[in-house]
Amino acid sequence: MVRYLADTNIISEPFKPAPDAQVMSQLQAHADEVAIASITWHELLYGLNRMASSRRKQQLEQYLRETNFVILSFERQAAEWFAVERARLAGIGQSPSYPDGQIAAIAAVNDLVLVTWNVSDFANFVGLKLENWFG
Repeated sequence: MVRYLADTNIISEPFKPAPDAQVMSQLQAHADEVAIASITWHELLYGLNRMASSRRKQQLEQYLRETNFVILSFERQAAEWFAVERARLAGIGQSPSYPDGQIAAIAAVNDLVLVTWNVSDFANFVGLKLENWFG
């Protein structure tokens, strides 16, 4: 059962030269409980397609092909949630990034914990459960 929505910085951590041990441990411990947003999938593929041909790019392509991510879409309920939150935040002078808002909405409407290193990017959304797996 999916319990967590992993932000791009969590999913891409295994490909850093020195991945954070805490993130790696959490990813392994919760492997069957982690999903990603379609926005995160886009960000991963966009980054991949911008890379020059290299061994690292081939490894990343293989990782993305072989990992069966549960990918949750930004659909009507998420769009409605984000519209309300975006209007509320704009009314108090805070403008969230559009992709972050979409990711937050997907987590919120699916009652998932959003796991990210950038907790401050999501902290102003009401009712969003957040965790930072970085040690």
